[in-house]
Amino acid sequence: MHVSNLEIDPVETDCVPTPPAHSRPDGLAVEILTARDVPLGGPRAMTVHRTLPQRQRSLIGAWCFLDHYGPDDVSVTGGMDVPPHPHTGLQTASWLFTGTIEHRDTKGNHAMVLPGELNLMTAGHGIAHTEVSTPDTTVLHGVQLWIAYPTTPAKRPATSHITHPLRSCERA
Repeated sequence: MHVSNLEIDPVETDCVPTPPAHSRPDGLAVEILTARDVPLGGPRAMTVHRTLPQRQRSLIGAWCFLDHYGPDDVSVTGGMDVPPHPHTGLQTASWLFTGTIEHRDTKGNHAMVLPGELNLMTAGHGIAHTEVSTPDTTVLHGVQLWIAYPTTPAKRPATSHITHPLRSCERA
């Protein structure tokens, strides 16, 4: 796995655990993070497996949230039903493997996110959105990654929404 650090001129670091204590000969520590189950949208909602943030680690480079959900039997959990909520100063990258999610936001964007598509929502100066699995979705499976932008508002990108088709979504 390769990640960047928070330095101004970051250098790519190859993070390969080495025995016995997951430390590297160059003295860099390698952390193993374990996901925890979090209800998405309340206690009766579907569960996401959240790797970031954690008490001891809130960021990895610019990544501030790492969620994996599913495969989720929508007939049991009711699927994804995230009511309108605001974001600012971040970008979400949602990648679906199975199911369909309807995205709506305050900038007038409306998209049906399909398996194999990457949905990018940039909340530079602020946006509110909702995400709901569609009635025809029986199994929902995907990941959502959040990228933190600089805290200085002038350095944030404009708010936008883009859906990109990807090549394959056979394996997660």
